[in-house]
Amino acid sequence: MKTYRRNAVLLSVLAGVGVCNPKSNFGQSAAPENETRYSSSIEIAAKYSAADFAPDGNLDKKIWKKANWAELDRDKAGRTENPIALTRVAAAWTDHFIYFAFVCRYDLLNIFEGEDISKERWELWNRDVVEVFLNPQPERMTHYYEFEVAPNNQWIDLEIEKKNNPFNDASWNSGFEHATQIDAKRHTWTAEMRIPLSAINAKTVHEGDAWRVNFFRAAGHGDDNKRLFLAWSAIPQGQTFHMPSRFGILSFHK
Repeated sequence: MKTYRRNAVLLSVLAGVGVCNPKSNFGQSAAPENETRYSSSIEIAAKYSAADFAPDGNLDKKIWKKANWAELDRDKAGRTENPIALTRVAAAWTDHFIYFAFVCRYDLLNIFEGEDISKERWELWNRDVVEVFLNPQPERMTHYYEFEVAPNNQWIDLEIEKKNNPFNDASWNSGFEHATQIDAKRHTWTAEMRIPLSAINAKTVHEGDAWRVNFFRAAGHGDDNKRLFLAWSAIPQGQTFHMPSRFGILSFHK
C-alpha cells in the first residue's frame, strides 16, 4: 500500500463541486464532481495500542481515556450549534485494526424497531446513526469506505467509488466489529468500531502516516428537514456528505 506521510498531505483550494440531490440529505446521493484537491486541514490523531481489544461499547478502556477526542455539534455546513446532539469521537490503532469510538447525546432515539440487528441494514442513515468515511489511500480521492452504526447496533458498511454508477457497493463486507451501549438516564449512547486493516487494503500502518476521514451523526425524527445532521469537517451548504475533498486528516501517533 502506498501511504502518505503527514508532511505530504495536500492542503489547497477546492477545485470544483457538484450539486447533491436534496432528498438525499445525509449522504447517499453522489452528484458529478471535479474534486482534485483536499481543502480541509482539520485533524484528529489516532493513538497506538500495543494490544487489540474487542469492541463492547464501554469507553472506560485505557486507550479511550488517553485518546484525543474531537467534537461534532454543528450542522454539516458548520453553522448552527446543536448541543442536544453533541457527539464526541476518537480513534486508535494497532498493528491489525483501526478503532473508532463515539459518545452521543440524544433526546429521543430514532431506530428501526423489531429487526434482526445481525444483518446489514440498507438505508440505515434514515435513522439515528454515526458514520465514518475512511480513506486509507488519500491519493485515490474518489475511493473510500463507509461504516455506520446505530444505537441498537444495527450496521452497514460500503465500499465507495465516486466514479462508478452506482457509487456505493453494498455487497462489500469488511468484517468490521461494532458494539453499542445506551445510557437512558444520561441520555447518551456509545459506539465502538473495530475495522481490519486488511479489509481496507492497508497492510501496514506506521507512525506519522496520514489518511483522510470524515465523521457524521444523524439524529431526530421526521423527514430530513426536521432531523439533525452533524459533520466533523464541514460540507458546503447544499452539498452531499459524499464530498471527499472535505475529508479531514487522520494522523497516526504512538
